[in-house]
Amino acid sequence: MSARILVVDDVTVNVRLLEAKLASEYFNVLTAFNGEKALEVAKAERPDLVLLDVMMPGMDGFEVCKRLKADPVTAEIPVVMVTALSDVSDRVKGLEAGADDFLTKPVNDVALFARVRSLVRLKRMMEEWRLREEVSGRFENVLAGGQKAEEDVTPARVVVWEQSDFAAQRISEMLSPMAQEVVRVKSPEELGQSFSQPADLVILSLAGSFDALRLVGQLRSAEASRFVPVLLIAAEEEMPRLAKGLDLGANDYILRPIDKNELVARVRTQVRRKRLQDRLQENYQKSLALALTDSLTGLYNRRYFTAHLEGLMARIAEGAQSAAVLMLDVDFFKKVNDTYGHSSGDVVLREVAQRLARNVRGFDLVARHGGEEFVVVMPETTLPIASMVAERLRAAIADKPIAIDVNIGKELPVTISIGIAITLERGDNAGSVLNRADEALYEAKKSGRNRVINWEPTIRALAKA
Repeated sequence: MSARILVVDDVTVNVRLLEAKLASEYFNVLTAFNGEKALEVAKAERPDLVLLDVMMPGMDGFEVCKRLKADPVTAEIPVVMVTALSDVSDRVKGLEAGADDFLTKPVNDVALFARVRSLVRLKRMMEEWRLREEVSGRFENVLAGGQKAEEDVTPARVVVWEQSDFAAQRISEMLSPMAQEVVRVKSPEELGQSFSQPADLVILSLAGSFDALRLVGQLRSAEASRFVPVLLIAAEEEMPRLAKGLDLGANDYILRPIDKNELVARVRTQVRRKRLQDRLQENYQKSLALALTDSLTGLYNRRYFTAHLEGLMARIAEGAQSAAVLMLDVDFFKKVNDTYGHSSGDVVLREVAQRLARNVRGFDLVARHGGEEFVVVMPETTLPIASMVAERLRAAIADKPIAIDVNIGKELPVTISIGIAITLERGDNAGSVLNRADEALYEAKKSGRNRVINWEPTIRALAKA
């Protein structure tokens, strides 16, 4: 995962060391040597994350963080404070200033890279939800223009996995002022059942005989808990496992011995972020019910897709990474309608739509472009990844016939053809990338159908010949 990281430190050696480490992991690095310059660069360049020193002359890191979080342009950029300060009170002060994490020098490389990747993923997911809300708002004024919703400050519901009775009781006591309910679970079955009611946070302790990291993957794969933040608790010597947990989808961690103020600060941050995400999703869902979805398949319609792609192309023009557009067409669909009737054709389209939606990432967009044609937009995606996903989509349709009449067991083999186009660096726009994907789709159908074709300049030349 590549991203742009702003490193802020008044000591040149520290900056160069972090710059070299990050560059070795293929991150793009911006630098600033004081607070004022950091604010200027962050506002102009909008990096994916800020690594911020605390002890700087003039404006210290705490003040820089407060100003970043107070500016709407930079408020959602994750901030990781990097400093020689190691007291819990300093970590709490940083978290209260708005920092997402607090790393102590000398920086543990495993913790650094895992934290950076985790926060960058979170930032991009929130950007995607904001983009969807913005696009939806063009069609229906779900929120008044520029109006900021009030923050939800109601008590939180927290689920805790902790094998030790004493430790579980201590966590419950620490959180009692801010949590309406702290639910302790002792088995994977109890953890799953705890989501019969909405939860604001899951706290997982790595201590005990059961491998708690397996639970992170289970939480992220289950619909009810997919977007619920996860806070890990571990000893300092378990840092490699913590890093693995962050890679699996955990949002934050705290080290033992647990300080009450730090735990409350981290929990409050995660709950606030969860509720912001819930609000964005709620606003988004409101508008989806109004003219933005296809009534047959439940996917986004062409109107929404066009606006979404235009918004994504604008972000790419400002420096975001390339995206992929997949154009898909159901092979010989007219024959399905002519032979089995339009009701059977509708069954096929709905099933194809469901299989497509199940086989892409949560922040990819799947839309019905019209008739038997679908489109998938994949942000931050290279051609090799797009080709792999397209082949998976093709197989998801071709490998299992579609039941068009369950009463008599009538099944119909169905295939799709797919054309892929990747956004170009210069002079590209929504129309041009869509045209290229369409040309690749035409080539896939002309070449025999039930296949994936990547767009190349030779395709256009053949089309004109």
